[in-house]
Amino acid sequence: MKKVVKVVAAIIENDQNETLCALRSPEMATPNMREFPGGKVEKDEDIYSALVREIDEELGCEVKTSDEVFNDTTHEYDTFTINLISIKGTIVKGTPMPSEHSKLLWLKKENLHSLIWAPADSPSS
Repeated sequence: MKKVVKVVAAIIENDQNETLCALRSPEMATPNMREFPGGKVEKDEDIYSALVREIDEELGCEVKTSDEVFNDTTHEYDTFTINLISIKGTIVKGTPMPSEHSKLLWLKKENLHSLIWAPADSPSS
């Protein structure tokens, strides 16, 4: 049985109704594909705290999360299964800067499908 990894992702929009998309670096699994920023939920950590921590670590800014899950999906990769929980968030302090990703991009919702996404992060229609 494959290991299941619980991961949170932030759906962050700005005042121009654009969504923040991150480009995975060449060193990451599923390299050079887009994803919503976030990361693994640690043992004994709730999903909202995990998302706040991950955004601080990955983007150097502070987010406030919504109180509800936007999307909860499971995707099976070759060697593991990911349970990706997406939560809407708002930047409350700082400006997102990539530390692990190659670059960040703000994109209108209707244009999200123009990017190449990591399979688990692919936006639904």
